[in-house]
Amino acid sequence: MASAAPESDSRQDLKAGTHRKPSPGKHVRDLFRRLGTIGDSVMISHTLFSLPFVISAILLETNGHPPFWKLFWIVVAAFGARNAANALNRIIDKDIDAKNPRTAGRHLPSGRLSPRDLWLFTVAMLVLLVLGAAMLNPLCVMLLPVAGLLLFGYSYTKRFTWLSHYWLGIACSAATMGAFLGISGTFQLRYFPLTAGVALWVAGFDIIYALQDIEFDRKEHLHSVPARFGETGGRIFAALSHAGAFLGFISIYYFWETPDIFTGIALALCFLLLVAEHLISARKSESRIKLAAYTLNQIIPIIYLCGVALDIYVR
Repeated sequence: MASAAPESDSRQDLKAGTHRKPSPGKHVRDLFRRLGTIGDSVMISHTLFSLPFVISAILLETNGHPPFWKLFWIVVAAFGARNAANALNRIIDKDIDAKNPRTAGRHLPSGRLSPRDLWLFTVAMLVLLVLGAAMLNPLCVMLLPVAGLLLFGYSYTKRFTWLSHYWLGIACSAATMGAFLGISGTFQLRYFPLTAGVALWVAGFDIIYALQDIEFDRKEHLHSVPARFGETGGRIFAALSHAGAFLGFISIYYFWETPDIFTGIALALCFLLLVAEHLISARKSESRIKLAAYTLNQIIPIIYLCGVALDIYVR
C-alpha cells in the first residue's frame, strides 16, 4: 500500500505532461516553418525576375542618386505586388493544378498548405503594395486599381484568351513602370520602351514554359500560345517576343545619357542568354524547360542591373 501514492503521483505527472502547453519557441519555429512553406509555394525567390529591372529604372531616372525612402518604398511595393500575384495565382488555379500531373504536387493540391494560408499571405502582400504606393505619391495611389486588375485578372485570362502570356508580361512590367512613376510622379515617354521590353521578355519565357502543357491545356480548354498555335508556333512567338524585349532593353541608350560600355557588355550577355534559352528548350524535357524559363531568366535582370550600375558609378 505504501507504493500506491508515488505510483499515482507518477501517473498524474504523466497525464499532466500530456496536456502541457507548447513552449513559445515551438510556436515561433512552427510559424517560420509555415512561412518557409508559403515562400516556397509562391516561389518568393523569383522576385529576382522583377526587382533588378525596378532598381535599374530607379538608377536611370535618378542618375544613380535615388532618395533612400523612395527607393525603399518602391521596393516594398514591388515585392508586395509580385508575391500577391503569385499567391493569387496558386489559389485561383488550385483545381487546375490538381488535374495536371506536372503540378499536382504543388502545395495547395497536395494539402501541404490551405487556401486560408495563402489568402492571409496575399492580404499581407497587398498591404505592402498599398502602403508602398501611399508613401510615394498620389499618382501611384490612383493607379492601385489598375494594379489590382492586373494582379487578379491574370489567372483568369488563360480561361478565355491565348494572350494570357502578354497579360502576365504587362502585370510584371508594371513594377518597372511603377518604379519610374514612384520617382517622378508623372508619365514620361521614355518610360515605355523599357517597360514594354520587360513585358515582352516575361511573355516570351512564359510561352516557353507553357510548351510543357500543350496537351493538358487543349484537353481542359485552357488557352495559351502553344495550345493555340502548336509547339512550332509557340517557339516562334517566344522568339519574336524576346527580339522585341531586347529592343526595349537597348532603348535606354536613346533616352538616358548614363548607359555606356558596361551596359553594352551586359546587353551582349543578356542577348547570349536569351539565345541559349531557346536552344536549351529545343528538347522539351521538364528539366530543360525549367533551366531555360526560370534559371537563365533569373540571371538576365541581374546582369542588366550590373551593367547599368557600373556605368553610373564606375565610369
